[in-house]
Amino acid sequence: MALFGNAHPIDLAKAAQDYGRLLGQGEQIYGAYQLIRDAILLTDRRMILIDKQGMTGKKVEYHSVPYRSISHFAVETAGHFDLDAELKIWISGNAVPIEKTFTKGVDIYEVQAILTQFVAR
Repeated sequence: MALFGNAHPIDLAKAAQDYGRLLGQGEQIYGAYQLIRDAILLTDRRMILIDKQGMTGKKVEYHSVPYRSISHFAVETAGHFDLDAELKIWISGNAVPIEKTFTKGVDIYEVQAILTQFVAR
């Protein structure tokens, strides 16, 4: 499903192994999703958007969004004909949300629960 450009879950142990250098001391990954070459990590402190750039993907941008910067978010569940779920996150000071699409295999309620746990602090 990654070929269609939609996020799918990554095993948390593999995500910790692959992206452990990005984490602060004691920071834990609660959700990890792959989007072709890019990835989304939801930790106990922030959301990390990993954007591999260029033809080879050797150049990588790591966009860290502290949960305190998230003003609100919305999820749209998958339907019968629309098999994808969507996540929209609004960052303070930005009118346009960050939008990510997830395959039906992703439990969008789990994504929402992780965000709710940390954004609502």
